[in-house]
Amino acid sequence: MRHLLIALCLAFSTQLHAQFDQHFSDSTLRLDYVLSGTNRTQHIALEKIAMTRHWYGRRNHLDSLLLRGNGRLWVMDAETGDTLYGHSFSTLFQEWQSTEEATRLERAFHESYLIPLPKRPVTIAVSLSDTHNRETSRLTHRLDPTDILIRDHTQQQVPPYKYMLKNGDSREKLDIAFVAEGYAKEDTALFYADCQRAVDAILSYEPFKSEAKRLNFIAVPTESLQSGISIPHKKQWLDTALGSHYDTFYSQRYLTVPFINSLHDALRGVPYESIIVLANTDNYGGGGIYNSYLIAAAHHPTMRPVLVHEFGHSFAGLGDEYFYDDQYETMYPADTEPWEPNLTTNVNFAAKWADMLQDKHLPSKADGKKIYTKVGRFEGGGYQSKGVYRPVQDCRMRTNEAPNFCPVCSRAIRRMIHYLTD
Repeated sequence: MRHLLIALCLAFSTQLHAQFDQHFSDSTLRLDYVLSGTNRTQHIALEKIAMTRHWYGRRNHLDSLLLRGNGRLWVMDAETGDTLYGHSFSTLFQEWQSTEEATRLERAFHESYLIPLPKRPVTIAVSLSDTHNRETSRLTHRLDPTDILIRDHTQQQVPPYKYMLKNGDSREKLDIAFVAEGYAKEDTALFYADCQRAVDAILSYEPFKSEAKRLNFIAVPTESLQSGISIPHKKQWLDTALGSHYDTFYSQRYLTVPFINSLHDALRGVPYESIIVLANTDNYGGGGIYNSYLIAAAHHPTMRPVLVHEFGHSFAGLGDEYFYDDQYETMYPADTEPWEPNLTTNVNFAAKWADMLQDKHLPSKADGKKIYTKVGRFEGGGYQSKGVYRPVQDCRMRTNEAPNFCPVCSRAIRRMIHYLTD
């Protein structure tokens, strides 16, 4: 029986790779776009396309998405219209659209997405959605893999990188890349030490700990001309590799990388699927955007829990479970079920953690007992004290003090790991 199961698994694996090989080559296309608009308008424009050697993304579940995200990219056969590949994401642009500034100013944001190199002409469709999950803009364009204006970077030198942990072939594992930000040349040893601390932090939490064999961690020592990170409210602007800064949207602790294309330039040719930017600073803050990147202050005392919290956003699409009721615009309308797996408005709770429910009251009572493990529907989450519910009383997606992810978040993380590596 055991030999039969092994044979069946090998046959299924061969079939999956055959489906990939039928439509794609072992190379990566990077599609750079510019998103612009106001709180009421959106524009999507193609900027450029570039090719690098090897494809390090998933080779299974090609035409399906695990999470909806706030945006989607589809690759379709130009002749048949068949969907060949899908990718979901969130953007800093859409987050900015919910701010007061967006009511009086038009701004532009860069985005970059990776797809496997198609063997034949395809149609690319990029779309964005609002907080009601309604499509608000779409760009459709043809892509011919033989186009002479696709920038060919396959022969360019790959930036130096080092494996902090390698569990197998990069094309079969989940490759998590650490990128240095604000580390000058003399800070390289410090960067590697910070990477090791980050690896240890991630693998100290379940389910990353038990799924570690599916993960590779890679360090890319990008050099900055100056050490440290820009902090505008302190009038501190530094010349760093990625140009990151605090005070994003005028929030002092919100640290982001404004030019995503520079981040992908730093990783050109490196095996990566998920990006973690380590910022050489002890100033509190960070940020994480689903299927884009996370950035964390490497030397703040809360580095470990903050980095893992932001990884929950960027890797697994988990939502924030805290609230403060001072956002300019409601992020989770009462008539729409959030796409994040750990938040619900009860519009479609059956699709969330109904099968894990232990406390069936609505709302569940926060009694201070089993605060990390008793699964219910506790009111308050997604920045709103009313109308949005989280799975447990406290979780790594709620406070820095929580020692673990809750059962619902843990399942969501595990599902994402398997979606990408099975």
